[in-house]
Parts: sequence; C-alpha cells; structure tokens
Amino acid sequence: MASTESRDNEEGLGEVVAQHYNNLEEKGLEKRTESRIFYMRNFNNWIKSMLIGDFLEKIKDNKVDGAEVKVLDMCCGKGGDLLKWKKGEIDYLVGADIAATSIEQCQSRYDDTWGRGGFNQQKRFGAQFITADCTKERLKDKYVKQNLQFDLTSCQFSFHYSFESIAQVDQMLQNAAECLRPGGYFIGTTPDSNEIVKRLRASDSSKFGNEVYSITFPGEEKLPLFGCRYDFHLEDVVDCPEFLVYFPLLERMAVKHDLKLVYKRRFDRYCQEKIGEGGNRSRGQEDSRQLLGKMQALETFPAWEGGELVGKQEDYTHAQEFLRSQQDDRASNQKLGTLSKAEWEAVCLYLVFAFQKTESRGVKRSLEDDS
Repeated sequence: MASTESRDNEEGLGEVVAQHYNNLEEKGLEKRTESRIFYMRNFNNWIKSMLIGDFLEKIKDNKVDGAEVKVLDMCCGKGGDLLKWKKGEIDYLVGADIAATSIEQCQSRYDDTWGRGGFNQQKRFGAQFITADCTKERLKDKYVKQNLQFDLTSCQFSFHYSFESIAQVDQMLQNAAECLRPGGYFIGTTPDSNEIVKRLRASDSSKFGNEVYSITFPGEEKLPLFGCRYDFHLEDVVDCPEFLVYFPLLERMAVKHDLKLVYKRRFDRYCQEKIGEGGNRSRGQEDSRQLLGKMQALETFPAWEGGELVGKQEDYTHAQEFLRSQQDDRASNQKLGTLSKAEWEAVCLYLVFAFQKTESRGVKRSLEDDS
C-alpha cells in the first residue's frame, strides 16, 4: 500500500485540505468568543465585508436599474459570506467548495435563513451550492442555470491552494473568469508571498511565527514557482498545507482568461485606506470605522473592569505608547480599539486583490471579421 505522502504526491493535496475542513468543528458564538484569535477573525471578516461591499457598489453603479446581480463564490466553505451577499442585495449566488460537509452546512444555513419560509423573504436570493474542487473541475458544467453570466467572482482565503500546479491555477482562473461578464470583477484574499518569504529569510530556521500562527517550510533553499508547499497553523482555524502564490506570475496567467489586475493591497494598508486618519476622514471612512466596532473587529485596551486581554500584556506595548502620547490633555482612563501584536503579525500576512474582466479576445476577433 502506498504511503500517505506518496498518495499526496500522486493525487495532490486537495483531499487533505477537504478532509481538514470537513473535520473542522462548527463552533457556536460563545465558543468563538473564547478563541485567542476572536478579534483577528472578526477583523478578517471586516476586510471581506469592505472588499465585497466596494465591488458590489461598483457593479451596481454601472448597471441598469433593476438588472440582476449574480455572484460566484468559489471555495465558499460553510457559507460565512451568505449574510454579506444578503446585505449586498444580490439576486443569485453559486457557491462551490471542495469539502462536501461544508457545502451541506452552507445549504442548511441558506435554507434555514431564506428557504422554506425563512424570514425576510423579500430579500431572498436564489442559490445553487456545488461540491467541487475549483482547482481541478470545470464549474460551468455543473451550473443548474444554463448561460449564467456573473457580475462578481469571489474567492476568500483559498486561492493559494490552486498554486500546487500550473494546471490547477489555470483551472481556477478559468472558473473565475469563464462566466464573468466583461467589466465584472474577480476579487479575493490570499497570503502575501513577499511577506512570507521575507519572514522566512529573517528567521534562523525553516519555521517562524508566534503564539497564534506558525509557518513551516520543508527546509529546501530553492522556492519553486508552483508547488511551493508550506505547513500553516492558525490557532483554532487552520492546520494544513498551503502553497505560495507568486503574484506576478498569477497576474501574467490571468491575461489568458481576459483578467486584468486593477487593485492589490496588503491588509494593513487596505485597512488604513478604508478608515483614514484623524479628522481627515470622509463619510465613507467614518462608516467603515463604525463597522469595525459593530463587528467587534478590535479589542478594547485596557480591558474593561473585570475583563481580560486575549494576549499577554507585552503584546500591547504599541497601544500603551499611543495612549501615553494622547494623554497630555485628555483623561487618563482613555481606551483604544486594537489587536494584539501576535494577531496583527498574522493579519499582515494577507492581501486583497481585484481583477477586472476585459472584453474577450474572441469577441474582438468576431467584431473585426464582421467589419
């Protein structure tokens, strides 16, 4: 019988990833609030909310009133973004994920909320959920609705799994773009390979991290363009292999599928753009800042009386220094919304991206032939 490692080499790591997410326990709100990375997870969720909201707004600004908005959510997991699609008032959603258990839970979440007489029926959107490996299977062949044309494709915290091989990246991009209308967007979040490699080079071993995350490379000096595997551990959430995404290569491969990069920011810079600074904030930035609080995306420092910080005291020296600098003419009991240093280091491993679908070359050739 072949070893687990040899089977992985022959079949890829898709089944390993699927098994990890199938076995991931669905925790209730009370359990999630006890997590060491509770605020970091909420912060990442806020990032997704901002990104999705931004591009749905762009799409609607360029649509005829009443025209439907259709979305493809690749690697949709258990349906963590369903409420974002509801808030964005889309009309139709296709969700696909490699983990069958996750798709079952996503379908149940949708049915319990909007299907079978669920609340708020006037804001219900149609949906189809598919169990499929988006890096190896053509999604278009599985759509119930034929001739679907999406306005937005989303892939959150999952695109890096495709970088196991060139064929998988190509299939993922085909799925993202094939049914995307010209002018539509492909958006997502993924680890920043530049930051990961920078931290690897700065470490004295093939492993680095802190109390909430760790990344371990095999120990080889050469990092291949495809299949550059590392093992990623994030407290309570992830413990499985991932692959470096060499973004300049992704950008070049996307051109084949008529996708042009229009936006890319690391999480820290994206956050700064969304909330602005001091009294110079726009109305939109003020709204974004308020949503940070509403989503509990920042921890209160110092902790409220009777409460405890999720991290160690030394993890908040940045917050202490900031408050000290503000206390010349303010009360000494001032509080601040922040993340622990350990969580912030993990947050800064990620970036947001957006590609726009250009007019397909096939359409252009057809128009030229008719002229």
